Amino acid sequence: MTSLPASINETEALLAGADYVADRALATVLFLALRLGRPLFLEGEAGVGKTEIAKVLATALGRRLIRLQCYEGLDQAAALYEWNYAAQMLAIRQSEGRGEAVDVFAERFLTRRPLLEALDTPPEGAPVLLIDELDRADEAFDAFLLEILSDFQITIPELGTIAAAEPPVVVITTNRTREIHDALKRRCLYHWVDYPSLRQEREIVRRKAPGAGERLADEVVAFVHDLRSGDLFKPPGVAETLDWAQALAELDQMVLEPGIADDTLGVLLKYQDDIAKVRGSTVQRIIDELRTSAAGRAV
Repeated sequence: MTSLPASINETEALLAGADYVADRALATVLFLALRLGRPLFLEGEAGVGKTEIAKVLATALGRRLIRLQCYEGLDQAAALYEWNYAAQMLAIRQSEGRGEAVDVFAERFLTRRPLLEALDTPPEGAPVLLIDELDRADEAFDAFLLEILSDFQITIPELGTIAAAEPPVVVITTNRTREIHDALKRRCLYHWVDYPSLRQEREIVRRKAPGAGERLADEVVAFVHDLRSGDLFKPPGVAETLDWAQALAELDQMVLEPGIADDTLGVLLKYQDDIAKVRGSTVQRIIDELRTSAAGRAV
């Protein structure tokens, strides 16, 4: 287990060591969340790397990652715990055959869900609890979550109160499809995760897609940044940039060519309307502009 960073610089180094390219603001709020024991609330567009922050943090600290993927209709049973009814009934039948009593509310019949699991503190330290895409859950779930995060303990009527010996490191993400309850956000430290800068995304591609040559990586990133400034239904995220760079490298491309770019747009864009809008003349324009820009810098 790695100890918590003692400074913002150490936090930057921790992230960099796990190949996560972070700016100073993110490193600062992450450092404060770790030192103050406060949940980190990350908001931003889909695909900017919010979920990856929790994954990298768990890896860098040597902690277990527990993920609660939110969705519409998510309830306490799916998030916290439920009793294994089938196992209870089987135990009852077996005990009746032997003429013995059975405690159907013994802990062995308890099915632990992510929030209850996160209250366990293993020898390597408290886990990293990722509550992913909270905005997909119903608003009522915000209030329930606030109660859990306030005390890091729950009461199971049949077993009693279970409290965390050490609070987990909590990372909450949202794509902002709905507003999260203010009381929950006040409990957290907030950070808006934006698309990376051109320089940052070049560094991300070089680290995560080493098979792509330097020129191809630069052209892919420049192409994607141009697309994000346009009118697309779903602009490509960092994950799509990496996928495209890796796909082009697999096709033995050293530079971005219009024909191959057209043929592989489905790696980068996920909606047919966006692909139709970009394919052909737009692809050619962007590539021509980035080549002209590169030629100008070379002069």
